[in-house]
Amino acid sequence: MVSTSLTHISNNLLGLVVCGGTSSRMGTDKSMLQYYNKPQCHYLYEMLASICDEALISYNSKQAAFINDAYPTLLDVSAFEGIGPMAALLSAFYRKPNADILFIGCDYPFLEANELRRFIDGLHRNRPEAFYNSTYSIYEPLLAYYPGSACETINEMYAAADFSLQHFLHDQHAGKFIPSSMQTIQSVDTKEAFQEAISIIKNKRSNTFTK
Repeated sequence: MVSTSLTHISNNLLGLVVCGGTSSRMGTDKSMLQYYNKPQCHYLYEMLASICDEALISYNSKQAAFINDAYPTLLDVSAFEGIGPMAALLSAFYRKPNADILFIGCDYPFLEANELRRFIDGLHRNRPEAFYNSTYSIYEPLLAYYPGSACETINEMYAAADFSLQHFLHDQHAGKFIPSSMQTIQSVDTKEAFQEAISIIKNKRSNTFTK
């Protein structure tokens, strides 16, 4: 087991773009999809870099061939690969042990910087918090804040072979952030949903330009 325990909490906020995953339903890597004329992982990196003290693109070994090294990156620790999003979080804690982490997946093309700033402004820095889907009463673990103080508990979950960040957020009574629009937490996981999202985004742009 790789130890990721912390000795203290940092005030630094690390924005982590989470690219790891199989993207099996989409049929292609979701982090490389383009909603805004650039790969989604690069679009999100630029958003987080404007908000956080530091931003990184997290990826796994299978994605190494097409990750653009012009952007700061963080490769999953090999011991953690294959356990889902927790691999990216544990890898970040392992390599950046002083960071509080803003954890953002590539599945949410309608996430906007203003909404993310509103989320950050309301954080209690020692408590995990996540966007919350009130329709289904579930957290969005890939739109979440994980303080450095959470590292020990998440490491214990890993040791117990419980890799669910949903379980972690629920068990820790994480803060619930209700987005201004439920569209913000709409996850795009299929080709059909991708095409629909592209159409919605184009219509929004068109309406903006005509106002």
